[in-house]
Amino acid sequence: MEFTHVIKRPLLSEKNTISYEQNRYAFEVDVRADKNLIKAAIESLYKVNVVAVNTMTGKARDRVYKYGKVDGRISKKALVRVADGQKIELF
Repeated sequence: MEFTHVIKRPLLSEKNTISYEQNRYAFEVDVRADKNLIKAAIESLYKVNVVAVNTMTGKARDRVYKYGKVDGRISKKALVRVADGQKIELF
């Protein structure tokens, strides 16, 4: 799997932007990616040293909308901590 396919997008929320001061960044990643692959992808794409990677897998839920039922999808979120003095420029 290529590194550009591992990282889907950065997660930008108020809680995540507060954690940027502590060198922690949140990304939505591919469900099949493991911690070692996520670490290698972040290091190669953003040119930083990754200290730790924590992952969370969300549940798939069925949602009912106005025009019918839509099957849910499983999402995976990765919290990445980079070395002190390094930053990831997301904006």
